[in-house]
This record gives sequence, structure tokens and C-alpha cells, in this order.
Amino acid sequence: MVHLPREARETPKGRTSHLKTIGTLLPYLWPKGETELRARVLVAVALLVLAKLANVYVPILYKGMVDALSGTAGPELTIPIGLLVGYGLLRVANVGFAELRDAVFAKVAERAIRTASLRIFEHLHRLSLRFHLERRTGGLSRAIERGSKGIEFLLTFMTFNTLPTLVEITMVSVILWGLYGFSYAAVTFGTILTYIAFTLSITEWRIKYRRRMNEKDSEANTKAIDSLLNYETVKYFGNEGHEARRFDESRKAYESAAVSSKTSLSMLNLGQGAIIAAGVSVLMLMAGTEVTKGTMTVGDFVLVNTYLIQLYIPLNFLGFVYREMKQSLTDMEAMFTLLNVNVEVRDKPDALPLAAGPSEIRFDHVSFSYEPRRRILDDVSFTVEPGATLAVVGASGAGKSTISRILFRFYDIENGGVTIDGQDIRDIQQTSLRAAIGIVPQDTVLFNDTIYYNIAYGRPGATKDEIEAAAKLARIHDFVTTLPDGYRSMVGERGLKLSGGEKQRVAIARTILKNPRILLFDEATSALDSKTEKEIQASLREVSANRTTIVIAHRLSTIVDADRIIVIDDGRLIESGRHADLLAANGRYAEMWRRQQETAEIEAHLSEVRAAEGAAE
Repeated sequence: MVHLPREARETPKGRTSHLKTIGTLLPYLWPKGETELRARVLVAVALLVLAKLANVYVPILYKGMVDALSGTAGPELTIPIGLLVGYGLLRVANVGFAELRDAVFAKVAERAIRTASLRIFEHLHRLSLRFHLERRTGGLSRAIERGSKGIEFLLTFMTFNTLPTLVEITMVSVILWGLYGFSYAAVTFGTILTYIAFTLSITEWRIKYRRRMNEKDSEANTKAIDSLLNYETVKYFGNEGHEARRFDESRKAYESAAVSSKTSLSMLNLGQGAIIAAGVSVLMLMAGTEVTKGTMTVGDFVLVNTYLIQLYIPLNFLGFVYREMKQSLTDMEAMFTLLNVNVEVRDKPDALPLAAGPSEIRFDHVSFSYEPRRRILDDVSFTVEPGATLAVVGASGAGKSTISRILFRFYDIENGGVTIDGQDIRDIQQTSLRAAIGIVPQDTVLFNDTIYYNIAYGRPGATKDEIEAAAKLARIHDFVTTLPDGYRSMVGERGLKLSGGEKQRVAIARTILKNPRILLFDEATSALDSKTEKEIQASLREVSANRTTIVIAHRLSTIVDADRIIVIDDGRLIESGRHADLLAANGRYAEMWRRQQETAEIEAHLSEVRAAEGAAE
């Protein structure tokens, strides 16, 4: 199942909801400004009408041929060659018009699917970080995939199968009434109506099994994706059996629902066959009686039977079509419901681009919480002078990384203000704001593509030389050149083929290539060894020269040269100053410094012991 915020899960049910979903789809079939697509719709409808007319007229010619060949026709039908040719041409015309209709309408259908999918994809990227932290990727992708397939199925079967068949039923009933009287039309129409009512009622009953199948399918898919994304964690804890059992539980429930669904399908097919057999038998009895009386010809007898059988063929799939249409509407509803998820962070109608300036950052009495019960930042104020480096330190969970998320405007603050060169970031276009800031996050996630692509993502239009120059500054170029495929090497899902340090250096190269005016390093060297860390620190100092920089750090040794250091504790700013000043104040920062120095000394001593033991061996 897709794990969505409450407003996305609370959707209307039933017929009203389905009608609303169809209404949501209609604009995609008649798009504004698309003259060609609108013309295709009209031509497809015309071809549909022609195909149905040809299909309805075929049995009439068939009757004429039977009468001519049986010697019961009038003089004008004594030579059936013309009828035979006409019969063949109408058969070809029926198929030809139907295929032309599909070919003409194909572009409309595919454009509707593409446009709807693009709209939802863009909307998902506009949603806040809060939504993406709550959602389940497997279930969400499944909802979009099913919704897209639902659009395709609905357009194909409802537009060119279900509705045309109902029109054909009406036409046939009218023809039978006109030719043979009300009783024949009533039996034909009554048989088809009973068939439809039986099919829909049984199918409606069977839908619960189908719905449960889909739920368990999504559940199994989500568990599988979660497990595979966390492959290393599964291996660390030896929980392959546990993951297999969780997956099998969902598949077992799916199996049970699938068996019930297929068993009930047999009952449906048996009932459908019985209804059609009864209708055909009654019509044949009526027509046969008329033939023996001489009031109807053998051709009339064949015509009545042919019409009912001809209507039965498309209706044979009615249960499947109805069930799939309902499921498609449900899937489309789930997909389109994503469009109703509130975009928490929006640009104001009069939002302006970030103006050029020295890039002074100011947090003025900022308060923020992810949920009301827990305050993350409480009345935090600080200023980062243009071109200066500010370091933010504190215990885990103190609120350090929240500062970066607020600066990027992933969330809007509750109180206070955040400005860049005097412009409140809530008045700035989000694309302009984020284009001005480069970040190297603590948890680097890469695209499942090449190293080249992942570095170039910082500025997609960059040249090869620029990308390699950024890689050299990030101390990743030499490593890449040792790989068999060089920059074309694939990094794997979420970058799993690279080590933590290699991923972080790719992220640093990506940010260097972006060339932003503001830099934000969130534990940017946490995954590096001491030697590489020193090299990267030198590169970062070079890159951040004359740029406003915020460094969120755990290792205090990496920020001793910062122009200013602030200490965050439990969401509040408790200390501020340069490294030497904070040590002299003998407060929380000095305590953290001493603790880290003691840890470093112990680690250094252990390293010496291990080295000595290795030499002795």
C-alpha cells in the first residue's frame, strides 16, 4: 500500500468518486491548443461509427445469401455473387475501420498517459520533504504504474469496446423490432440485459478478491524493495530468512485471494453461458416456428441467431472489462489523489529571484518543529557575514541539520525569519534560492548511473574538462582513472558500488561543479580517512574562499579555523565565538573538545599498539 499523508488517503468512494476520476481524465483527451489531437479524436469517433454500421449490416447480407442459396429469396436475390462480395467487403471494412480507429487514437491515448504521468511526477517533486519522508517508495511507484496502465485500459475498452457495444445492442434491437416485431427485440434485449446484470453483480462480488490481491501484491512489492534497498543491513544481521518469511506471508495472502478469484470466475462463465444459451434457444424456437408457418425464411432464422451470437462475443469479456474498468478507475483515483496532496512549501505569486549580492545569511529568532510535540529550533539567531565561514556544532539531534533544511526551504519556519542579503527566503523563488546554494550532505545518495553523470548532475551542461577539474579538486579523479570503465563506471543503486568516502568525494565534486555562491557542508568529511580528510579539507578551503559557508560538523578538529562557531543544544543557541574564545570560556564547546581529544589520543595509542603487534609477528 502507498503510505501517504492523511489528506491523500481520505478519498471519496463509489460511483461519485469514479465519475470524478473520469472527469479528471477528460481534459487529457481534449487538450487545449492541441488541434491535431482534437482532430484525431473526431476522426476516431467517425471511424468507430462506420465500423459499427458495417458490423450491424453484415448479418443482413448474410441472411440475403442464405435465402438466395436456399431458393426462398425473391428474384432480386437469385444471384448471390454481389451479396458475397458485399459481405466480404463489409467484413474487411469492419476490421479496417476498427484498426484505423485504433491507429488514429493511439497518439491521443499515449499523450494522455504521458501528460498525466508528467503532471504527477512534477507535483511529487513540488511536495515537501515531509511527504517524502513519510511515503513508501515501492507502494508509490506501484500506484503511479497502475494508474498509468489504468488510463490506457480505460481509454481502450470504455471508449472503443463497452460504449460501442451498448450502442450496437440498441441498433440490433431496433432492427429486429422493425423486421420481426417487438417480441424478437424484447427477447434479444432481455437476454443481453439479464446477461449484463448477472455479469456485473457477480463481478462486483468478485472484486473483493481482486482488491485483496492488489493490496497483498503492493505489500509484497514494498517489502521486497525495502529489503533489497537495505541489502547490506539484511546481510549484517543475517536476516535473509526473516525477510523471506515476511515476503512469503504477503504472497501467501495473495495466493489465497487469487484462488478464490479464479474459482468464482468459473461460476461467472457458467452463468453467462447458460443465459446466452437460453436466449438463443428461445429465439430459435420462435424463428423456427415462423419458418415452418412460412412467415419467415431460413435467412431470417439465421439472421436472428447471428445477431444474438454477434452481440455475445464482445459481451463475453464484459465481466473482465467491468472488473478491470473498476480497478482502473480505482488505480487512477489513487494516482490522481496524489495531485490533491498539499504542496506545503509554495512560491508566493509575486516571488522574485534571489538578487545578486554578497550573500549575507541571517537567522532572526527562528523557531521550528516537525511536529507540535517536539520543538527542534527555539529562538535561534545568528548571522553569517559575506565570505565568512560559520561552523555549527552540537550533539546528535540538537537541530544542526535542520538549519540546512530551513535554508534550502524544504520547510517553512513557524516564527522568525531567514534572509539572504536582506531578502526573506519565503519571498524568493525556490529554484533561484536553491540554485545559489551548494550542499555536501552527510548521507550521500547517488543516482544509479555513471560516475560522470553523478558529478555532472551539479551542472548538467558542464563540459568534460570542467567535470574532470571538479573531480580533481575533490580528490576523486585519480581513483576514477584506475577503474576499468573510468568515468563511465556505474555506481549501483544508491551508489552501493562505491565506498562511503568515494561517494562523499563524488558529492563534493558535484557541488564544486555547481559553483554556488553559498556553500553548506553537512558532515562533509565524516566518511573519509584522516589522510583523505586533510586533503579534502584543503580543497574545501580553496573552494569556499570568498564564499559564504556554513559547516555542520561533528569532528571539532575540522572547524578550528572557522570565522565563527555556534553551539546548538536542544534546539537553542548556547554558545558563539571563535575556537580559542570558546575554549577559554570553558563551556559546552570546551567540554566537547576535551572529550574528542581524549578519544583521539586513545585511538592513536591503540593504532600504535596494533602496529607494534603487527611488526612483532
